[in-house]
Amino acid sequence: MRHAYQGIPRWIYVLATAGALFVLLPLAAIVAKVNWAQFLPLVTSESSLTALGLSLRTSAASTVLCIVLGVPLALVLARGQFRGQRLLRSFVLLPLVLPPVVGGIALLYTFGRQGLLGRSLELAGIQIAFSTTAVVLAQTFVALPFLVVSLEGALRSAGSRYEAVAATLGARPTTVLRRVTLPLVMPGLASGAVLSFARSLGEFGATLTFAGSLQGVTRTLPLEIYLQRETDADAAVALSLLLVAVAVAVVGLSYRGPGAAGTRGPGAAERALREGTPETARERVAP
Repeated sequence: MRHAYQGIPRWIYVLATAGALFVLLPLAAIVAKVNWAQFLPLVTSESSLTALGLSLRTSAASTVLCIVLGVPLALVLARGQFRGQRLLRSFVLLPLVLPPVVGGIALLYTFGRQGLLGRSLELAGIQIAFSTTAVVLAQTFVALPFLVVSLEGALRSAGSRYEAVAATLGARPTTVLRRVTLPLVMPGLASGAVLSFARSLGEFGATLTFAGSLQGVTRTLPLEIYLQRETDADAAVALSLLLVAVAVAVVGLSYRGPGAAGTRGPGAAERALREGTPETARERVAP
């Protein structure tokens, strides 16, 4: 039986194979370089576990912060219409192209002791730079655009027709957001959150510049790998493989099924219209 035509020229597969090998071969080189006899002791040492635990905790905290700040940003960029909207989008997405060390310097001159906000915070007894909080802020700075891009794309793909239907049925804007918009784009939000977590997990430059490298306080797993590279190559390779494994697992969650980064489908408003009378629909979506 012949396979269905996929519309992809054969030479595309050749280039795709080359692209896949470009990514996979360096990872295979790490696997080949691992000292398997010492792998478990190296990745379970006190410094390694401390760094891994700190990375997981700070990445989780930065992901929450990305959701709190990124969801409103994405909604404003996707649904709002105002002057300077394109400029705002450019600045929000700027960390995607900036070297992380530049972001670290910017954060240092914002929240450092002599920074724009740091002076006032210092007078209030709050010190952010070179603390665990600084790690979370550095990770949030570089990871926030991933959530905004993912969610804004999902919002634009979904359109606003379901929200418009809910609004005509008497639902308030907050009710429409809670009962229609967010359920509609939840897969896109989840995908963006997972990607933000993965980006936070691998953050290095901004963290080193803004938070330093204090064991148990700011030394995340990428920083531990960098330091081990200078003193113990086997430990650096083992920890690199560990970080790769965790990152692959996290990113895999983001793309675990068809449409994972897309939208969920018809929202509450459309389902209500299909399942009942206009009066029933109004009851389902109205506050």
